[in-house]
Amino acid sequence: MTKNITLSIDEDVLLQVRRIAAEKDTSVNAMVRDYLTHLATRQDRVKEAVRRMKEISADSGMEVGPITWKREELYDR
Repeated sequence: MTKNITLSIDEDVLLQVRRIAAEKDTSVNAMVRDYLTHLATRQDRVKEAVRRMKEISADSGMEVGPITWKREELYDR
């Protein structure tokens, strides 16, 4: 199901966006819809990637040994 929303936008910005939409043979509405869809799906993909990385890390069995260095030693030249 789709829902309508109302946006307030500066008139100059709207004129620029309308020009861009015309150049791309699309509408401002389609551009906003595509952007919001991309934003929503990107957040889902990021969350899934973080979850998967944590899962892989937990399953790896890798152990970190003791720290045998000092921070200052890393920057000695």
